[in-house]
Amino acid sequence: MTATDGQSRFRGATLDEVARVAGVSRATVSRVVNGSPRVSGTVRSSVEAAVERLGYVPNRAARSLVTRRSDSIAVVITEPAGRLFTDPFFPRLLRGVSAALSAKDFQLVLLMPESPADEPRTVRYLTTGHVDGVLLGSLHGEDPLPRELTASGVPVVLVGRPPRDVDVSYVDVDNEQGARRATRHLIGLGRRHVATIAGPAEMVAGHDRLAGYRGALADAGVAPDSSLIVTSDFSHEAGAGAMERLLGTRPDVDAVFCASDTIAAGALATLLSAGRRVPEDVAVVGFDDSPIAVISRPPLSSVRQPIEEMGREMVRLLLDLIATNDRVARRVVLATELVLRDSSIGRSMP
Repeated sequence: MTATDGQSRFRGATLDEVARVAGVSRATVSRVVNGSPRVSGTVRSSVEAAVERLGYVPNRAARSLVTRRSDSIAVVITEPAGRLFTDPFFPRLLRGVSAALSAKDFQLVLLMPESPADEPRTVRYLTTGHVDGVLLGSLHGEDPLPRELTASGVPVVLVGRPPRDVDVSYVDVDNEQGARRATRHLIGLGRRHVATIAGPAEMVAGHDRLAGYRGALADAGVAPDSSLIVTSDFSHEAGAGAMERLLGTRPDVDAVFCASDTIAAGALATLLSAGRRVPEDVAVVGFDDSPIAVISRPPLSSVRQPIEEMGREMVRLLLDLIATNDRVARRVVLATELVLRDSSIGRSMP
């Protein structure tokens, strides 16, 4: 390496230096660096070789003025920060998102509006060029955020099916079928009073998992009983409280499908405190197949959803929307799998 090359690597090579080494104009180097197709293969190879030799790193700020892109993607989770870091769903989702963005050299920006009052500020940030697109999750009720972003021309992909008829791309799992399979399993064990601790009614995942529970009862010819249905948010404390209420009104309950593993862990704690044996007296199945399912005592049967894959698929959809400027909504629904453990069958499955 020459002294000039060494100095270039130390202080950062310039477009002019790359152009001189490649034997082309500065404008040609700029076109190659910014991915323009209007460059021949031979010239592109020469420029790329010079970039590699000099260790040239494009100036993102300058490039953004040309491309009008920030190379940043926002992940917006509309939950309190406490839940973001205690619910195992979100770290696993972010792991998949982060890995996929890193592979494409995009920066992740995490935003957590904790109340409706925070959303106007969030919308201003997201619609003024700070990010190229948005991955949006954990929507409650008729949250206006998806509509506002799409109306502003911001590419958006949701975590989960959107409420009502919002025309926006999303990645989800088959929540209804997963819940149906879990409930069918409990009925197949011969349990006669199968309850559910459903998720929040204003969240699509809570709604769909409750629909799956009801569908399994209908499939088995079992009449629905509202006293066997209680609702909870997706937390350990709420699950414990819901199980306590259920035992108070239906002490004969002998099985319960929980809409998440965190709910199920709370339900297990209440059952054990009440002297109920699991699964001998009450069989329990959760949803997520998170690390909680493995460390619970007894280990928890659970519906596995491919959370990291959801994150990767969301990134793939979003980057494709950005690259093509296509606003046609795309929908991806991933399959679930029922994993059986001690909490429902009394022995670990391989």
